[in-house]
Amino acid sequence: MRVANLVLAALQAASLTSAVPTPDAIPADLEDALSQLESLGTATYQQVEDTLAAEAKKRTLTGSCTLSKLRVRREWSTLSGNERKDYIRAVKCLMSKPARTPTSLVPGVRNRFDDFVATHINQTMSIHWTGNFLSWHRYYTWLYEKALQDECGYKGTQPYWNWGLTALLGMENSPHFDGSETSMSGNGAVIPNQPDLILGVSAGLPAIYLPAGTGGGCVTSGPFKNMSVNLGPVSLDTPGGINIANPAGPFAYNPRCLKRDLTTAINRMFANATSILTTILEPQNIDAFQTKLQGPVWNGDIGIHGGGHFALGGDPGRDFFVSPGDPAFYLHHAMIDRVWWIWQLLDPNTRAKGSSAVAGTRTFLNDPPSPNTSIEDFVDAGFAAGTPRKIKDLLSTTGGPFCYVYL
Repeated sequence: MRVANLVLAALQAASLTSAVPTPDAIPADLEDALSQLESLGTATYQQVEDTLAAEAKKRTLTGSCTLSKLRVRREWSTLSGNERKDYIRAVKCLMSKPARTPTSLVPGVRNRFDDFVATHINQTMSIHWTGNFLSWHRYYTWLYEKALQDECGYKGTQPYWNWGLTALLGMENSPHFDGSETSMSGNGAVIPNQPDLILGVSAGLPAIYLPAGTGGGCVTSGPFKNMSVNLGPVSLDTPGGINIANPAGPFAYNPRCLKRDLTTAINRMFANATSILTTILEPQNIDAFQTKLQGPVWNGDIGIHGGGHFALGGDPGRDFFVSPGDPAFYLHHAMIDRVWWIWQLLDPNTRAKGSSAVAGTRTFLNDPPSPNTSIEDFVDAGFAAGTPRKIKDLLSTTGGPFCYVYL
């Protein structure tokens, strides 16, 4: 297939320059934009390698991340079938291990996978539309990757989902969601004649109308077709503008099937390759970047972040709080992290260090009003894993506890 070959060729063509070249203009054609995006990502990868090599040569390494330790996160479609199966096996392994979260605090947790879901639910209103949104989710995704490796013997790294590729292929036609044994499972059972989604009204924002997808029911194919979602819902957007919450509370045990409503139209509207490039290249400071990425919902835009979540759809995919209950969440947020990583390395001295690397307050859209986020603030994953870390230690993927790049 031409698009898949285009991406693979771009991923394999490493730039020889240590500077990150940017396109003169952002292509409107989605195939051209995808090719530009992958060239930009490859150049960013090469810049990190060149920097680490130069520091080693000069013996000026300031941290523990070296070329020999550097891990590479890759796009799902570029992994071999066996590599995908190993990742899927590790995710299922995590679902089979006992939870660490006390049931006195979260009665609904049943396994290690649920630990991560519970942490996200608990902190949702202090990790979205806040100054720690990007650093919190970077650390959280890395801790999940580390749990797969340390607790379940996973040999690879956290893969990412390039929405620009599925926007071209179609969600159900992609290796990510085609329902095969090497996919992250496919669509939900078809629920015919679903009305549009209506977002924002319950929060007092202008209504955003999104088309319903081609599924809507329980996932019927692939490795996670029999998976149980145990927590929530907390704030589940459903077709017709109805928002659903578990009356027993967000942490109550509420087993139900994983549902999806794959929606290529939303993917193409908000998270295509042109949108991704625009998000990387237009914003010149972290406040503008975060706003563009998350989408100024007051202007009817859900950004590439919302575009990925709502293209996946279903339950818990459309639930702001419980979305990590779908295993594809981590591929989505690895891509969010990749976009941030590329944007940072276009100007690393101001975007990956110091006070200029963060903006925003400590509460969702500053409601209730709260102090500004500081790089000295701590990020905490609760009972999921890890120890609290300061934001300043999470700004570089080759600094603090991290030593990884994307390709």
